[in-house]
Order: sequence, then C-alpha cells, then structure tokens
Amino acid sequence: MAAESSPPDLPIQLQGQLLLADPSLRDGTFNRSVILLAEHRADQGAMGLILNHPTGKVVGDFLSASEFASLSKLAVHDGGPVSRDQLTFSSFWWSKKTGLRWALRLSAEDAAKHASKPGRIVRAFVGYSGWTAGQLENELRRSSWIPARPQKNLLGYEHDQGLWSELLRHLSPLHRILAEAPDDPTLN
Repeated sequence: MAAESSPPDLPIQLQGQLLLADPSLRDGTFNRSVILLAEHRADQGAMGLILNHPTGKVVGDFLSASEFASLSKLAVHDGGPVSRDQLTFSSFWWSKKTGLRWALRLSAEDAAKHASKPGRIVRAFVGYSGWTAGQLENELRRSSWIPARPQKNLLGYEHDQGLWSELLRHLSPLHRILAEAPDDPTLN
C-alpha cells in the first residue's frame, strides 16, 4: 500500500533551503533565480536573497565614504524586488556540522571582518525577496519554485546566471532537461 501524501495544509519548512525558479517564471526579477530562503515561517512569511543576479556594479559605485573603502570592489547583487533603495551586506560559509550558514544585514565593519575569514563569501545586495504569510506556500503549490537543499559546492560556483542551470541539472533527469532547455523552446 502506498503511503498517503501529506495534506496541503501542513506547514512547509524551508528556512535555509534554496528556491530555484521554475522555468515558467520568466519575469525579469525571478527569471532563473536561485534564492537562499534565510527566514521562513508560514504564519509570518518569508525572506530571502537572490544569489545569482549580479548587477555588474561594485560597492564603490554606490558608496564612497572611507568606511566602505575595503569593500569598494565587492560585487553588488540584485537581492530581490523589496526595498530596492537599500544596500546591505551578507556573508555565507559552510559549516561541517550545520551546512550552509549566513549572516545578513552586516555593518560595513562586520562585512570586512567576514571577508577576511577563509571560506567566507561576502556580497552586497540591493533589495531582497519577500513573501507575506501564506504567499510562498501558495506559490509552491502552484509549482512556481523548486526547493533544493544547499550542497557544500554552492559556495564554489560563480553566483551568476549559470548557477540556476548548474544546480537544477543535478536534482534529477527531468530537472536536467529543464536546465538545458533554451529560453524559448519554440525557437529551437
């Protein structure tokens, strides 16, 4: 006898996981996005950062004060459509015991300290991705996102547009086909 699937109203726990945009999400913001879901509570909503949308800018293009000098060449990424008037610093590293770890909303001083530690990746983000209570769960039920657990090699990949297909192709044979499909299959 096959096990019954869980009812759709059970809470989905995704904090710390990656959300890979379904290929059908073609809008500019989330097209082929890889989001680290940093916070998630079904009753409060979710918050994350798009990891693979570099803006082509560096911190020095936005901030010239001396306190940001050590971070002036740090790449700036598009974190999402919320609070696009804010530039924040975040750090990511891998822990053998707990997996992917992160520190968000770091001060410039703390970001510089994190950047000097081996194995840490520090990024600047313009905006973030956010969902109200229940919104992300509804999007997941509509298959707008593909959840995936981060693997240690995540920090070794370039965090650019290629990250989406690189991560997707390792999930399953079906996901490999999706990852390698052209942007517009009708032009094939």
